[in-house]
Amino acid sequence: MKTAALPVPGLVLGPYPERSGFDPEALSHWVQGLRSRLPAPKRRYHGFALRVAALESALGELNANTLKKRLYDVQAAMSRDGLTEALMAEALALASHACLRTLGLRPYPTQLVAARIMLDNRLAEMATGEGKTLAAGLCAAVAALAGIPVHVVTANDYLVARDAAWLQPLFQALGLAAGTVTQPLLHAQRPQAYNHDIVYCTAKELVFDYLRDGLARARNKPFPAPPHSEPGGSHRATLLRGLCMAVVDEADSVLIDEACVPLVLSERRENAGQMAYHHQALDLAARLVANTDFVLEEQNMAAVLSGHGRDRLETETAGLGLAWRNRLHRDETVATALTALHLYVRDRHYVVQDHRVTIIDQATGRLAPGRAWSRGLQQMIEIREGLPPSAENTTVAQITYQRFFRRYLRLGGMSGTLREARGELQSVYGLSVVEVPLRSPSRRRVLPIRLLPDRAAQWDAALGAALEVSRAGRPVLIGTDSVAESDALSRRFAAEGIAHALLNARQDEDEARIVAAAGAAGHITIATNMAGRGTDIALGDGVAARGGLHVICCQHNESRHIDRQLVGRCARQGDPGSAQTLLAVDKPLIAQTLPRWLLLRAGASGPALPQWLARAVVRIPQLLEEGRRRVQRRELLKNDLRANRLAPGGHIE
Repeated sequence: MKTAALPVPGLVLGPYPERSGFDPEALSHWVQGLRSRLPAPKRRYHGFALRVAALESALGELNANTLKKRLYDVQAAMSRDGLTEALMAEALALASHACLRTLGLRPYPTQLVAARIMLDNRLAEMATGEGKTLAAGLCAAVAALAGIPVHVVTANDYLVARDAAWLQPLFQALGLAAGTVTQPLLHAQRPQAYNHDIVYCTAKELVFDYLRDGLARARNKPFPAPPHSEPGGSHRATLLRGLCMAVVDEADSVLIDEACVPLVLSERRENAGQMAYHHQALDLAARLVANTDFVLEEQNMAAVLSGHGRDRLETETAGLGLAWRNRLHRDETVATALTALHLYVRDRHYVVQDHRVTIIDQATGRLAPGRAWSRGLQQMIEIREGLPPSAENTTVAQITYQRFFRRYLRLGGMSGTLREARGELQSVYGLSVVEVPLRSPSRRRVLPIRLLPDRAAQWDAALGAALEVSRAGRPVLIGTDSVAESDALSRRFAAEGIAHALLNARQDEDEARIVAAAGAAGHITIATNMAGRGTDIALGDGVAARGGLHVICCQHNESRHIDRQLVGRCARQGDPGSAQTLLAVDKPLIAQTLPRWLLLRAGASGPALPQWLARAVVRIPQLLEEGRRRVQRRELLKNDLRANRLAPGGHIE
């Protein structure tokens, strides 16, 4: 049957289509991925865009009834023949025409190319500011017209609501319905939201609902609703309609940076004895001596007990009861307590708000409400902060993004920073990366890297550079590593009486207002990674003529592409802009990787340091860290595949 090519719920694939036990090493996947490994057919994509443009121009002569019939015919043909190139061209032409009528925008050829790439089960590397939101919407619309339920995965709830609302007239003109799933949405309302043709959502909400569906199907009954949900509502056993197709925005963030983050569905259970156990563990950890009883591995965020430390613990716990008799469990618990005491830093890894510890997502700089550390780490950090510890979580089901997204029958996505990870994206997900050419030549000016001896010198340099640029009537965006660093820099500006805005995890509710003002003439914004993805800073009146937005990068992330995201905020859509890196050599990743003599020379030489050496100081630690994390993800993947082979039916959660 030709309809088997379309991943839709029904008789062929069942009511909940998904790829089970997906193995990149399997022969079927190798055959599937062979086409993806071939050089990208850029010329064919360009020709396709020209074909769509020609078809769209002819639609302007048709009346509303004729357009409606044309749309119906294309839908019927796609449901019968699948997503053929000819039918995709016609569907995209109809979507482009609807876009012009409803939004007043005619899609650029580059946006048509990006939509086609994603429909082809590939990833589109599309520079920031080139219109990824519309490209994703066009891709989703074509797939939905074919009857495929589509999940458009964005970075946060703000973008979910913004993108869906903006594209709603386009979808309605095509006879499609789009829904949204955000964190506040009640459990009883979610089946209805997922029942739309196109669903905008975050990866986290999508994964947790998938896990609830897995439990519901295993138990053959609806999973008990979370405490905040309303009674009644839909009686459908599952929330989703399967994993048919996903379009992932900022694909490198989700599929690479957060690939191994465990998404854990848990139930809270009060256990007074367990809380006392955590208190004891922290007390024991506080007595141990660094480099004698234990060693801290900052890169792995782990504490390793020495033989001397293990022997000391055995002595210290002799009179504490049966719970401390098991040596393996004892050592693991105290090691967790050591990480809570020495490695997890307030305002870098978490914030304390409303008497609660809330995790900060390190890739995005945003708060991650509802996420909690496991194995007692959450409770130990709460105790350390003088807060009442939350109830211990008992794991009900879990999965990683790496495992989850490989279960989609069709998968596409986009980002402005994919090239660094193209090999891993191919080997793990079977996804090739196709670069979409710029609509207009880039006018970004990248200034030489400046290395400073310490954080204080870095803040002084950032202040001086920002003040100079803002006095010229240009807006300035300064990127920092953490909430704590953004706060420190903000205090430095305030001490000098310099007006500025601050955007970090504490200001997430004011994000839209802060971003809207960030492009005004002379405006200075200090931000964390929150400003690095999904942020479109519109230039104020006369700013482009003065040189556009200036980005000062004071951050040094573990992956190069995260730094590139911040730089990508300037010089968008043909506008001018500039960027400069001002970096202290005492940044943890640099200080832990490079020899001390090189750091001393780099810090002392400052602007006189050759640029090739400055680039090496910045990039080499990132390359090494990327390689280390790549190995970790590969090992996790191997373990997952091994578990899948051992589990009945190829499933394991």
